[in-house]
Amino acid sequence: DISKRGAVASLYSCCAILLDKVASPSFAEGELLLHTLERPKKIQNDPSCAAASGRKIGPKMNPTTANFAGQQVTPASLYVGDLHPDVTEAMLFEKFSTQGPVLSIRVCRDVVTRRSLGYAYVNFQNPQDAERCMDALNFEPMKSRPMRIMWSQRDPAFRRSGVGNIFIKNLDKGIDNKALHDTFNAFGAIMSCKVATDEKGQSKGYGFVHFETDEAAQSAIDKVNGMLLNDRKVFVGRFMSRRERMEKLGTTPQQFTNIYIKNFPDDIDTDEKLMTMFSEFGKIVSAKVMLDKISGKSRGFGFCSFESPADAETARNEMNEKVLEGGKTLYVGRAQKKYEREAELRAKFAKLKEQRSRTYQGVNLYIKNLDDGIDDERLQKEFSSYGSITSAKVMRDEKGLSKGFGFVCFSSPEEATKAVTEMNGRMIGAKPLYVALAQRKEDRKAQLSQQYMQVRSQPMRMQQGGPQMQMFQTPTMYMPLPNPVRTHLSCNVHFQLLALSFTSLVKMCSSAVQLHVNCVAWLTEERLLIGSALS
Repeated sequence: DISKRGAVASLYSCCAILLDKVASPSFAEGELLLHTLERPKKIQNDPSCAAASGRKIGPKMNPTTANFAGQQVTPASLYVGDLHPDVTEAMLFEKFSTQGPVLSIRVCRDVVTRRSLGYAYVNFQNPQDAERCMDALNFEPMKSRPMRIMWSQRDPAFRRSGVGNIFIKNLDKGIDNKALHDTFNAFGAIMSCKVATDEKGQSKGYGFVHFETDEAAQSAIDKVNGMLLNDRKVFVGRFMSRRERMEKLGTTPQQFTNIYIKNFPDDIDTDEKLMTMFSEFGKIVSAKVMLDKISGKSRGFGFCSFESPADAETARNEMNEKVLEGGKTLYVGRAQKKYEREAELRAKFAKLKEQRSRTYQGVNLYIKNLDDGIDDERLQKEFSSYGSITSAKVMRDEKGLSKGFGFVCFSSPEEATKAVTEMNGRMIGAKPLYVALAQRKEDRKAQLSQQYMQVRSQPMRMQQGGPQMQMFQTPTMYMPLPNPVRTHLSCNVHFQLLALSFTSLVKMCSSAVQLHVNCVAWLTEERLLIGSALS
């Protein structure tokens, strides 16, 4: 006869043996996600249970921390970037679990398409294991792409502060993330390191290194700026956001030495000819005519760099809008960075769009559901009875077929309002028209978004007052079981449940020793069934 207390102690010991078996290398690939159970409060401090499990009697474990081998540790999270789209949580677990116990892995995915966003988070039990993993697996290839591993920094304010972040440009194309990391690792601990690449994975010639301390970043700037890396002189400086760069350009006089020239004759097809053309304004450091890669002919524009900003300014003032032989008008201006040119063009077109919007506000009509046989003349004729029309246009595709919608512009808002009232819903041909005031694309998107959010905010219920449908799917986490060799399974189950699960085992045993032996033998054949019952 075995008492309840002795049976619980024996069964608890069996659970420990079970976990030791599950943790064996031959069974590791099964990945039964057994969830750790806590002992019932009434037997939590039971000496017999503590003796059977090998654990010390003590207060309840803090749920926010994990307990391995009797030691409480804080989980450590790693950010894993530059991942191949096909990399899954199981692949990462197989790779990272070799460095230590992994608590969870999550590959971040698009909410709609569920495609990988190219990065993941790996949570380790011990910070020491996470640090060892960074040293061993950083830049390790996975599906032919090197992984970029760094500490997970959840505070966006720290990432955006720019403290310890430096910018390197004029890099050789052969320098990748690992080479850049090895170059700057001597100056201090690096949080992240990245070389900018294009869509084909080719280096763009610049990169970023984020140090843990500002002192390490300053040391790297002082010692590497102006040095040769792979026979190329590199620039190393403090990282500045685009907004900061734009503000700096707006508050400082725009002195420049590099000018952009376009619309020059086709006979100027070499760098020497372009240099001769502008040599009268001062000493030229370099000149470059841009050529077509296939034909080798001049593309009609190039660059000229002067030694003195005053000479560059003089060349721009003298040569800009100069009419050359053959009737071409030359354009000469300050050579701009790509982001500067984009910002200037964006501001220019935004201003034109705003002026156009104010001009046609309330007078331009949008008409859709047009019959295929309606052209510009027919559209203007149908609306001409409501006022003076300045333009009427049926939109067509590249084959000249009607897209089913168009625009009519009146000379006054009153005429346009009358046309909307009278023509909306009227049959022309075989279709009823939809007529409304034309909206800007941004305004229409904002209106549709607001309507969509109003619909989403209303509770969606199943038919006949059923339970509320779940609109969002909770993101899943890959939760491997902590290393069972280090952790003994605790029993947070009532004794009757345990007795039901192991009734057959208890009847076969007359002592705790026999129970252990028979349990191990039985688990060898039926371990999947026992694992499912425990989970």
